[in-house]
Amino acid sequence: MASILSRLWHHLPSHEVLELLETDPEQGLDILEVGERHARFGPNALSERRGKGPLLRFLLQFHQALVYILIAAAIVTALLGEWTDAGVIFGVVLVNALVGSIQESRAIHAIEALARIMTREATVIRGGRKQVVESLELVPGDIVSVQPGDKVAADLRLLHAHQLSVDESALTGESLPAEKHAGTLRHDTLLADRRNMAYSSTLITSGSAIGVVVATGDDTEIGRISALISEASAPETPLTRKISAFSRILLYVILGLAAMTFIVGTLHGESWPDMFMAAVALAVGAIPEGLPAALTITLAIGVGRMAKKRAIIRKLPAVETLGSTTVICSDKTGTLTKNQMTVLEVMAGDEVFMLSGAGYTPEGGFSTGGKPLDPKQSPALMECLRAGLLCNDARLEQAEEGWHIEGDPTEGALIVAAAKAGLLQDALSEALPRIDTWPFDARHRYMASLHDGGTEQLRISYLKGSIEALLPHCGNALNAAGEPVAVDPKAIQHSAHSMAKQGLRVLLLARGSLPAEAEDWGTQKPLENLVFLGLQGMSDPPRPDALTAVAACHAAGIQVKMVTGDHAATALAIAQQIGLAPAGQTRVLTGEAIARLSDAEFIDTVEATTVFARVSPEQKLRLVEALQNHGHVVAMTGDGVNDAPALRQADIGVAMGCAGTEVAKEAAEMVLTDDNFAAIEAAVEEGRGVYDNLVKFITWTLPTNLGEALVIMVAVLAGVSLPILPVQILWINMTTALLLGLTLAFESGEPGIMARPPRNPRQAIIHLRLVLRIVLVGLMLAAACFGLFEWALANGASEAAARTVAVNMLVMGELFYLFNCRSLSRSMFVLGLWSNRWLLAGVAGMILLQLIFTYTPAMNAAFHGAPIGLDAWARIIALSATIYAVVGVEKWVDQRLRLKKA
Repeated sequence: MASILSRLWHHLPSHEVLELLETDPEQGLDILEVGERHARFGPNALSERRGKGPLLRFLLQFHQALVYILIAAAIVTALLGEWTDAGVIFGVVLVNALVGSIQESRAIHAIEALARIMTREATVIRGGRKQVVESLELVPGDIVSVQPGDKVAADLRLLHAHQLSVDESALTGESLPAEKHAGTLRHDTLLADRRNMAYSSTLITSGSAIGVVVATGDDTEIGRISALISEASAPETPLTRKISAFSRILLYVILGLAAMTFIVGTLHGESWPDMFMAAVALAVGAIPEGLPAALTITLAIGVGRMAKKRAIIRKLPAVETLGSTTVICSDKTGTLTKNQMTVLEVMAGDEVFMLSGAGYTPEGGFSTGGKPLDPKQSPALMECLRAGLLCNDARLEQAEEGWHIEGDPTEGALIVAAAKAGLLQDALSEALPRIDTWPFDARHRYMASLHDGGTEQLRISYLKGSIEALLPHCGNALNAAGEPVAVDPKAIQHSAHSMAKQGLRVLLLARGSLPAEAEDWGTQKPLENLVFLGLQGMSDPPRPDALTAVAACHAAGIQVKMVTGDHAATALAIAQQIGLAPAGQTRVLTGEAIARLSDAEFIDTVEATTVFARVSPEQKLRLVEALQNHGHVVAMTGDGVNDAPALRQADIGVAMGCAGTEVAKEAAEMVLTDDNFAAIEAAVEEGRGVYDNLVKFITWTLPTNLGEALVIMVAVLAGVSLPILPVQILWINMTTALLLGLTLAFESGEPGIMARPPRNPRQAIIHLRLVLRIVLVGLMLAAACFGLFEWALANGASEAAARTVAVNMLVMGELFYLFNCRSLSRSMFVLGLWSNRWLLAGVAGMILLQLIFTYTPAMNAAFHGAPIGLDAWARIIALSATIYAVVGVEKWVDQRLRLKKA
């Protein structure tokens, strides 16, 4: 068969395609044949494209302005005969490149690993049964069913298509969806005009179809042009770009200061080689070269933490945006509720029937007026249940762990309700075989199925959907005896409202008829000649953690708005149960009301409205734009193909991992693997924590750079020996960034992180209070370093020993200040001394390295140091502790002042 997979399929009749692929459209492939073909053709995946390999990533670490400066400095140093210094500088550059390439690889691999979690699925027919499998498992000859919102998983030759439109822009560049059919085309038909083919990676925008897989993996059309698929690259975010730009500006400023230092020192009579080394020391010390890499790693760690909380970040900038979210617009079903439906109430034949039992176990009874009832005594009830069973694509299955639903939970509830009345899906489907399906779509809000009516002249259609969509088209209704009578819309709406007020989700069931000679339903025919059969009200209880998550969002200053396609009364009842709306609130803005509002009126209204019901996907987009007009940072959930514009417009698009379509997932920045609202709240909390940790790292690292630069400048201007040499500064910057600074990325969110208002995304990264703290600590580090250096010299120490004291002062000052930076406003003891074990391990490692630096002959020779005594260590520890104490007092005073203002 492998030889035929390269042929063109569009010009062959469907029966010939099936013969060539040795498959059956009704039964599909059996499990043994699937295994054999999978072994022959391999997984349905594109071969991995060659991205930047480890060697290229390593070499690109040298392609930075700072590294060029260091290499130039090392070359000049070698020419001056300072071979040891030159070797150390080259060694540090090499180690820095290794660390940078490893960090970049880890960040890229983390994002790739999360991408692999989001596997695509496909609905196939195998062994005569419809089932959902991972798209990787598809093989040529598989029979595949596609619905609106699906991403086509392999190249398909269509066998049946019902009003199918496919977005092929990823393949052909055509912006408008292409209408598809199952007919045969000319051999010379161009790719963009092959209307009987659905190609891998294209998106189903409307309609439904069944097709046979003709190509998988690299044999697909998208596989043949896979050079268009971009390779993985190091993730970059607006914040890291901002920091990189800041670093570049700082680079130019520091180079200017270094040049000035060189000129001033030379004019003071110092030798130019010494002043060159001083200028290099100033440049190396003042630039926070590790900042962009540290930020990317911090963001990547945050992405990993969010994944553990069931929130998959698809686009790294979302981590930053999450921390400033001010409004979350959430769907109701499955997000705020469990999406575990149970039919509790049925209205049919002017009677109301109650059902017992819960979950998907088909056990329970019927009652009316408090008395048990055999459902077969009510023809209207049986016909209503029959409609729910036949207009249905789900299946009820029994496994060792119990009964479960394959398919939509709402449809599962209808199957279970019918089973309680003795109606079995397989038997009924055999008696009334389905001929065609009008799939559910958010625009028309109903589903219809067409069945053989048992006569040559008639076909029967069954429909389920919203009351607003179907009731206006019902001319008759079944009475208690199952006979058609004139419909009473007011009574039906009253019953629906009564169910909805209890928090029940309400579906209307109807029946139609169609002459047997009609080949196609056309655009309106499903809605012709409808008979109202009844209402089924099903419970969908709120998720237990939704109440807590909503309360946490409110405490954090984040508005939560319910945006649902459900009935207004149902939406309001659930909103009251989870704390979104107070018990007395009756205000709900419906899609119908939204349509009547002008843009200006809608913008004024959205701020004060919490519950939006019967909202169309197009109105979701309008809602996002109205909230953004108020200056809000909006997170919007969505699962349907028509939700994609709203998800793209939102600052954070959130797609549902279980119920969401592939179109919605492609448009979103974040995907919830369990569709749970609590995961959004957890992701917002984690986003705030990640941003806090970025600010902590910046606040920690900048004083060191400032202190080192000040020490060099003061020494040159004063005409004294440099307290620290370039190689020593390189040692300080490299070791402290790795062992101390990066451990701040592992800090957990501080207490009360969700009790403060959202961050304004336009505000500066470092506010004035932190700028003053950075300057204060930088001055203290410079003064302590310079002071201890001069003290050591005055007391008879050699320059090597005095410089070792100065180096240890800077390192220990940074180490003590690190504990200040664990929280920018509180004492570290509020967080718990042992809560960040990575930080404690880094501190221990740093102390060990400094002992090696100070007391081993090899390190003394390489870095121009010398051993120092305990008295020197006592002064170093005392001054470092003083820095910690001063910052602690400054935080305490600032907190007191803010409390007074409050």
